[in-house]
Order: sequence, then structure tokens, then C-alpha cells
Amino acid sequence: MSSVLYDAQGPRAKRRNAVLTAVFLVAIGALLWWVYTTLDEKGQLDWDKWKMFFTSGEPWSTYIWPGLQNTLKAAALAMVIALPLGAVLGIARLSDHAWVRVPVSIVVEFFRSIPVLVLMIFGLALFAEYTNVSSDNRPLFAVVTGLVLYNASVLAEIVRAGILALPKGQAEGAMAIGLRKGQSMRLILLPQAVTTMLPAIVSQLVVILKDTALGGAVLTFPDLLASANTMSGYYGANVIASFTVIAVIYIALNFSLTTFAGWLERRLRRAKKSTGAVLKADDVETADAGTVGKV
Repeated sequence: MSSVLYDAQGPRAKRRNAVLTAVFLVAIGALLWWVYTTLDEKGQLDWDKWKMFFTSGEPWSTYIWPGLQNTLKAAALAMVIALPLGAVLGIARLSDHAWVRVPVSIVVEFFRSIPVLVLMIFGLALFAEYTNVSSDNRPLFAVVTGLVLYNASVLAEIVRAGILALPKGQAEGAMAIGLRKGQSMRLILLPQAVTTMLPAIVSQLVVILKDTALGGAVLTFPDLLASANTMSGYYGANVIASFTVIAVIYIALNFSLTTFAGWLERRLRRAKKSTGAVLKADDVETADAGTVGKV
């Protein structure tokens, strides 16, 4: 028996896959054991290096919580600005007017081709040279600017691809009932494309959240990553512990975001589905008889 994607495995393929799986698990186990023994030999697993995170609130209130607030602030601002801007740019790239489509395409391709860190550094220099933004706020402004310019361009391509992936009959049907292109885009195409685009959009939102760490690494933005550096230096020789805690927080944030997005996608798909009830022949005959009786 075969599926649409691949043929059913034979006995030799099953044995080969079982052997490869066992070898892979052994290799992963050996790697984890090597990491554990190395850290243990270096004293990185000593309780003295970890107890401050479990017995004292000072690391959390002084370093981690302020860094988390700044990370969430930068990510939230970038998301709120980049999402609608990306949608507008993506729709503009589908315009029938060349004077709209061509300039927008150039802007999107330009900012999509530049590394986000370069955009952040450029933004920092721009705010320092041509604005009155204080030196305390410049890193935040620069991080948000870089994230918005890059991710809005990527989101524009996601929106454009999501709309183009819809069957052509959707747009043709909208034109047949007299809707203008803007009305069909707003009322018919975009609502259907949202469900398709949602996984890619959420992946890009996760990228936004993680890329805020570039500001902490290069632009002295006091985010979670910067708090790990400061915290490990203050408590001394506990770099592994500090960065492990920060990594766990990042994992929790991104997992929460993807989990919420998965729930939202399932809810949207259920809302669009019909009951899916299948009528039997007897039901159809009964319905026809009832209709004839009423006539």
C-alpha cells in the first residue's frame, strides 16, 4: 500500500531505518554525555553557580525582568508596525498600476537583501546624526527600525505569495458580481489567505523576537541577552548558568507564541468549514417528497 507522498517501506528499508535511528540516538546520547561530563569537570554544574536563580530574587528583579521588558517592548513595537506595513507592501506589489508596483517592488527587494544587523547599525547612526532622540533611547529606536524595515519586506512577500496561492476563481467570481479589485481584496481574498499565511507569519514574528538580541549584542540595547552578560559578570564565573536561564526564557516565549498561533489557525479553519454532513439516499428522497408535498 502506498500513500500520495511515498511508497510503503519494504523489509530492507524498515531494517535500514531502524539501524539509522538507533545509530542517531546513540550519537545524540554520546554527545549529551560529553557535554555533561565536560561541564561537570569545569565546575559549571556546581550548585553555587545556579542557586542564585532559585534562592534569590535579585537576579530576576535586577537583571532578567528589566531585560525581558525591553525585549518584549522592542518586539511588540516591531510587530505592530511591520505587520500592517508588510500587508500594505504585499498588496501594493500586486497592483495593476506599474507606478505603484515597480517602486514598491524595489523597496521590498532592497530591504529584504540587507542583513537586519546592518539596518540596526544604520538606524543608530541615523538617529544620532539627524534626530534629537536621547542616547538612552537610540538603541531601542535603532532595533525597532531595523526589525521593521527587514521584516516588513519579508512579510510583504508572505502576503503576496498567500494571495497568489488562492484559486483564480476567487478573484474572477468577485469580478463577476461587480466588486472592484480593492473590495475583492478586502472582502474575499485576504480573509481566505490569512489562514494559509498564518504559519509563515508566526515564524517571522518569532524571528522578530529573537532578532532583538542583535541589539543587545552590538548596540548596547539592554535586552535579555545584555542582561545575561551583565549578570554573569556581576556574579562571576557563571556564564553558562546565566545564558542557560536566558535561553530557557527565549524558548518559553517562542513556544508560547507558536502554540497560540497554532490554536488560532485551528480555530480559523474550523470556522471556515461547513458541517460536512453527508446525506444518504433515503434522506434525499424524504426531502424531495416533503418538497413535492408542500408544492
